[in-house]
Amino acid sequence: MEISGNSILKGLIDTHIHTSPDIKPRLLNDHEAAISAKEHGMKAIVIKSHVESTVGRAYLTQRFTGLRVLGGVTLNLPLGGLNPEAVKNVALMGGKLVWLPTIHHNEVKIEQNILGEILDIIADENLVLGTGHSNPPEIFHILDECHTRGIKKIMVNHPLTQVVGASIDQQREMARRAYLEHCWVATMPQHDKINPILIAEAIKEVGAKNCILATDFGQKHNPKPADGMKMMIETLLENEISWKEIKIMCMENPLKLLF
Repeated sequence: MEISGNSILKGLIDTHIHTSPDIKPRLLNDHEAAISAKEHGMKAIVIKSHVESTVGRAYLTQRFTGLRVLGGVTLNLPLGGLNPEAVKNVALMGGKLVWLPTIHHNEVKIEQNILGEILDIIADENLVLGTGHSNPPEIFHILDECHTRGIKKIMVNHPLTQVVGASIDQQREMARRAYLEHCWVATMPQHDKINPILIAEAIKEVGAKNCILATDFGQKHNPKPADGMKMMIETLLENEISWKEIKIMCMENPLKLLF
């Protein structure tokens, strides 16, 4: 199937973009990232920050650009770590996503009672949970806790990266209860340098119906997120991932999760 460069992203969703303002240099601000995605015909983007809620930023960006933009909160130290109040505010302000600790994963203690309180809020408000930089044993514990509460909107973030390091067998087990979000940033020279073939093989093993593709782009040393998504799709097509599977992972699965 031949796909033109102008339409390859039409209707697709990137569930993981970093924008400015931020504590790290970013290539685009919220507005610029949304305009870029809209120019490529994308349906929506998710903007993420390690240090503050992006819910208000997403609301304003959507109002000014007309693109669907979603935000949430990452439970790192600047947000108080595992902070139920921060999660409540996500729901009250119309946000959609809660990520467990990422850059402060080693500093934030996962206390069982507080985790349970947060998961109860996520269940009651129908929010999406991202496992952040949790390792496989932690992820399986989180998935068990989610199962007891009926939480089904879950993303295991970048399972192949060094910080998570999930094996294929572990990914198969995780996929019974969550989507596996494969981020293209992991293939970049200044990041994990993962061979794209490994991502393609993981998708084949686990099944596209259980995966989501995202860029995790926004760093100044990487391409624009929309260009990164095109690069990801074209590379995976060359590695025997079908266009039908691409649409499942970049459109159908994110739609089920976010909307």
